[in-house]
Amino acid sequence: MLLAQTLSAVEAGRAAAQPQVGDVSLAPKLTIDDGRLDWKQPALAIGRRARGVTPEPGAWTTLDGQRVKLEPVRLRPSETDLQPGAVFLDGKSVLVGTGSHAVELTRIQPSGKKMMAAADWARGMATLESVVFE
Repeated sequence: MLLAQTLSAVEAGRAAAQPQVGDVSLAPKLTIDDGRLDWKQPALAIGRRARGVTPEPGAWTTLDGQRVKLEPVRLRPSETDLQPGAVFLDGKSVLVGTGSHAVELTRIQPSGKKMMAAADWARGMATLESVVFE
């Protein structure tokens, strides 16, 4: 909306250029460490971090000491009984507990494997009862 109004004002000759005010701010390049998800954080923060680092350097966590890459998650505010990092299969949805409520994994890439649907990964596990992301 603001962009459309500004372009209309420029076209009509009503917009006046103004020099930038304040110091220049720089955003450092994201590193692999920036993509690590902390499951004790609220779900909203985890979702934002995962989207912010995808596709590169990528969101990730660890499982049994191995790095696991994740694609952005979906918020599941109705699920509040999972501990941070605990993984639970709910039908075809793979849920992970956070500091507030659960998130749903969309896709996952275990170490040494290709990216796959989270539900496919969960079905390949013997049991999810003891699976907790670090």
